[in-house]
Amino acid sequence: MKKILVTGGAGFIGSHLCERLLNEGNEVICLDNFSSGSKDNIMHLHDNPYFELVRHDITMPFFIEVDEIYNLACPASPIQYQKAPIKTIKTSIMGAINMLDLAQRIGAKILQASTSEVYGDPDIHPQPETYWGRVNPIGSRSCYDEGKRCAESLFVNYHKQNNVRIKIVRIFNTYGPNMLPDDGRVVSNFIVQALQDKPITIYGNGNQTRSFQYVDDLVDGLIRMMGTSDNVIGPVNIGNPSEFTILELAQKVIELTNSKSHIEFRELPEDDPMQRKPDITKATELLNGWQPKINLEKGLKNTIEYFKKIVQ
Repeated sequence: MKKILVTGGAGFIGSHLCERLLNEGNEVICLDNFSSGSKDNIMHLHDNPYFELVRHDITMPFFIEVDEIYNLACPASPIQYQKAPIKTIKTSIMGAINMLDLAQRIGAKILQASTSEVYGDPDIHPQPETYWGRVNPIGSRSCYDEGKRCAESLFVNYHKQNNVRIKIVRIFNTYGPNMLPDDGRVVSNFIVQALQDKPITIYGNGNQTRSFQYVDDLVDGLIRMMGTSDNVIGPVNIGNPSEFTILELAQKVIELTNSKSHIEFRELPEDDPMQRKPDITKATELLNGWQPKINLEKGLKNTIEYFKKIVQ
């Protein structure tokens, strides 16, 4: 049994990770300040004697003895992080420093949940880990994009200078149960609108592409990355390389929900990337043949069933 700290553990991805780690026989400490996470995501874990919930903001130091740290704490949807851009930057940078200091002090292995947003609006497609990105450092998304880029730099330099055992993964668009219905991400937006027979809003002409990864595939990739040898530090892309236009996603959601919704087109937000698709060659090579297993239709069906229970 390992003792594992998950920051942002009450969030969409963190809650799934906590559950999986518990099911594998570990002791899990879930750390969250509930700025974007939800207690509802982890309520079913409270009866497990090996699960502990701590309310804490990682911009402040935290002290505990653990074997591994998964650093997931940070608002991840544009609506959330653009409401509190300074807080988002602090969480990415100060949170990374506090967790790296903790990992160094106790000798724990630590994984940074970075993002495909470090690639910005890419001019290389698909995006390999060697691509440096095309990010607007002062745009409306920069609080998140640049915060995560700086966090990666901190991780690498703590490793080089202080011998901290680190892992960096770059997470591509992920969806599934436990997403907030109002978090502004495209999959949850479309499903909620479709279930309520409201217009489905597409920003731009809908020809921009994304690669959608079901949350179970991501969690599998995170755990495999943590389990690699210390000389594998990343960054490693974790995503599903199947590529769809936003318009195709909207049409698929309407079909699977039997919705009466129609599609409305609106102005494209600033710095919204036109293409996003991971090159997962590195993940397949380093993570014991990891590949996403759940296709878009199956994943959407699971996610739709979840939202049917919480959306009126």
